[in-house]
Amino acid sequence: MLYRDGHMHLENGPLTKEYVLQFVEAAHQKGLDEIQILDHTHRFIEFEPIYEGLKVYDVQKTWLENKAMKFKDQLSDYIDLMKDIQKMDLPVKVKYGLEVCYVPQYEQKIKEILHAYSFDFLVGAIHSIDGILYDMSFSKELLWNRYDVDDIYHRYYELVFQLIESDLFTQLAHPDTIKLFQIYPTYDLKPTYRKMATLLKQHHMKAENNVGCYYRYGHPDLGLSDELLRILKEYQVEMIYASDAHQPEDVGNYIKEAMKRINED
Repeated sequence: MLYRDGHMHLENGPLTKEYVLQFVEAAHQKGLDEIQILDHTHRFIEFEPIYEGLKVYDVQKTWLENKAMKFKDQLSDYIDLMKDIQKMDLPVKVKYGLEVCYVPQYEQKIKEILHAYSFDFLVGAIHSIDGILYDMSFSKELLWNRYDVDDIYHRYYELVFQLIESDLFTQLAHPDTIKLFQIYPTYDLKPTYRKMATLLKQHHMKAENNVGCYYRYGHPDLGLSDELLRILKEYQVEMIYASDAHQPEDVGNYIKEAMKRINED
């Protein structure tokens, strides 16, 4: 069985071979066969237009204007770097892609950018609910304390369904990360999970068992909830294990445990 970490970010470091090789070495030390390196689209200048809707709120505008982290690099520089990495004789296979913040209003713009380049994989992610980020320190004030939780969950999964049906992506990032703050809806999520599983299967997309919420934010689930994991397995959706590492030392975190959960009967 392939021992792979399917989701890790370079965003806290420079676009240099030396930095990428720290991730490769960490993966080698953990015994990984393959890693998938990506970055959020908010790193790249080309994608800045798709974040315009977030700037309505001052706190989000300030977050996006941090040029030390946001919209600071050219996409072509990242791709050229990763192609050079792939030419090297390395102990671990390296693939490269992006984690794309999917926003329905900007789907055509996203498509135009992505189709101008080649990637080994593309991860689609929902990080905002109609212009409000749901997973930030300020999200409780902007979103969770202002709106009905059931409505937030309904809208989140509507966006996930649109993301899948766009056919832009090969992989769905952290499908139930909306649970980040351990705030849950009052309604039964199983029908929603079944619809998501059906769409993933139809559109030949992988679902991540992403453990980032577990070790980075202290959520008790080791990746997907038991209920969602069970349904994805029932529908035979292809899954990929992901650490969501944002620094080299976190590469491979809890991948073995995530694999064990998926492979348990």
